[in-house]
Amino acid sequence: MKKIKLYLQLYYPVVLSFLSFLYSVALWFSGYQLEGIFVGIWVPSILCFAMCIRQRRNDYYRALGAQKYKNKRK
Repeated sequence: MKKIKLYLQLYYPVVLSFLSFLYSVALWFSGYQLEGIFVGIWVPSILCFAMCIRQRRNDYYRALGAQKYKNKRK
């Protein structure tokens, strides 16, 4: 169970993007071309948003680790 949870935490943006892509293709081929294009734009938006969140999270943990290291040296 922990492996599945870790997998979803790491790859949820990719899973969401893939589902969005599939939904976009389904809309396109069912005759709703404009809606399919609109939903297709979600794919890079989801991935960019996830990259921004992950970068901020890494910056936070990196700063927190540096602060702990600095406090140990005193």
